[in-house]
Amino acid sequence: MRYIERQGRLSLATLVCLLMLAVGGLGPVGALEQSYLLGPGDKIRVTVFGEPYLSGEFNVNANGTVSLPLVEPVTVNGLTLAEAETEIKKKLADGFMDDPKVSVDILDYRPFFIIGEVNNPGSYPYVAEMTVLHAVAIAGGFTPRAAKKKLFIQRGDQEDIRVQKNTFVEPGDIITVRERFF
Repeated sequence: MRYIERQGRLSLATLVCLLMLAVGGLGPVGALEQSYLLGPGDKIRVTVFGEPYLSGEFNVNANGTVSLPLVEPVTVNGLTLAEAETEIKKKLADGFMDDPKVSVDILDYRPFFIIGEVNNPGSYPYVAEMTVLHAVAIAGGFTPRAAKKKLFIQRGDQEDIRVQKNTFVEPGDIITVRERFF
């Protein structure tokens, strides 16, 4: 009987460990947040601890800056969340606050775009762990003329990266579905 109880505890302990890894581990979304570079169209939450009037939700403007209360606009374009925190701390510490404690979180990612042979080309909100095939579905599916194996992504400075249907989409990507000729 004690052996069965011990086995039950081990199984429960194993289950709890696996659950903690699944919840706390860095999946595609967690990894994306650590390496994600902010850009125009993103929405962030800035928390300045002990200063609720300086905290809030802010959009990254077209020029790559965020406008915070009482300080000049902070350039965050091309920065990770940690680097954005550092830049905001510098602005607040520059004659305004002593040793500010700042946290930056992403609220909404910039949209992705899909063009070419899909039924509804355009701009769509980014969804975590979305693949190219999911993006095509969101855009109403392939047109009858679509070359379903000629899928390309423009990501940042890289143009026309040939991808598969199961390739993960990132915020700001431009997906192109080419036309078949016969």
